Amino acid sequence: MSSKRAMRQAQKQAYSKHRSNITNSRLEFKKKLLLKNKVEKKNKN
Repeated sequence: MSSKRAMRQAQKQAYSKHRSNITNSRLEFKKKLLLKNKVEKKNKN
């Protein structure tokens, strides 16, 4: 494999990892908010 091709592939992998980190952290943040809201609703009732 040529070094240009290897660099391009490495960049693609790094970018996809970066994107998946962003989406995963968003999902976890939403889960935490949902749990927090459920607990607050239970406490109000």
